[in-house]
Amino acid sequence: MKSVLLLDNVGVVYRGAAHNKEALRGLSLEISGGEIFGFLGPNGAGKTTTIKAILNLLFPDQGRILLFGEPNDSVRARRRLGYMPELANYYWYLTPRELLLMYAGFFGMPKKSALKKIEALCERVGLAAEADVLMKFFSKGMMQKVSLAQALINDPDILVLDEPTSGLDPIARINVRDIINEVKSQGKTVFFSSHELSEVELVCDRVGILHEGRLIKSETTAAILHEKGQQRSLETYFTDLIMKKNP
Repeated sequence: MKSVLLLDNVGVVYRGAAHNKEALRGLSLEISGGEIFGFLGPNGAGKTTTIKAILNLLFPDQGRILLFGEPNDSVRARRRLGYMPELANYYWYLTPRELLLMYAGFFGMPKKSALKKIEALCERVGLAAEADVLMKFFSKGMMQKVSLAQALINDPDILVLDEPTSGLDPIARINVRDIINEVKSQGKTVFFSSHELSEVELVCDRVGILHEGRLIKSETTAAILHEKGQQRSLETYFTDLIMKKNP
């Protein structure tokens, strides 16, 4: 299928007074429409840096990033993207309905249709009973639900999720998986960064593994789980691979 997200030889260097850190080293990756892609790596591998670069929140020192065939700083392309950050730190003095209405306004949605969409989203993510409760009373799991709803408010063609199941109970995790699969069934794309390898194994079509800023593996989940005829979990595969890189 047609490429939705392309990273071509992307490099990022964080410069400091004492030394520089090469966060991404020639990262090349292509993600197709209708694909759920799991982006994995140990702490400090460069996953968050990659997401920030995709979102145009930082500027690579080399390479290029395309969204829907356009440079990722294109407003038209970015309007087709939804983003759920790892830390859901929103305005605590608002309710979910008020926050989502604000986000809908960013995309120019008429208020009447926005309120209808917000009602449906709150129901879908499990916030219907709390839609008008101030978020300062919410737990981490409740804030994750708000964060997922805001990422979906513009009906994005690519959904970027950073640790989407963190802080969620088992029932809520199942619901997130169902939502991700619903997005895929609509022909849309999900870029899914997580340390919860069991979740990645359950939903992702393909995974990429990042280590010290380099992509060391990009393969279908099925191929990894049955490599060389051996059936294993993604957690076992990931652990073995990273241990070989860090003897």
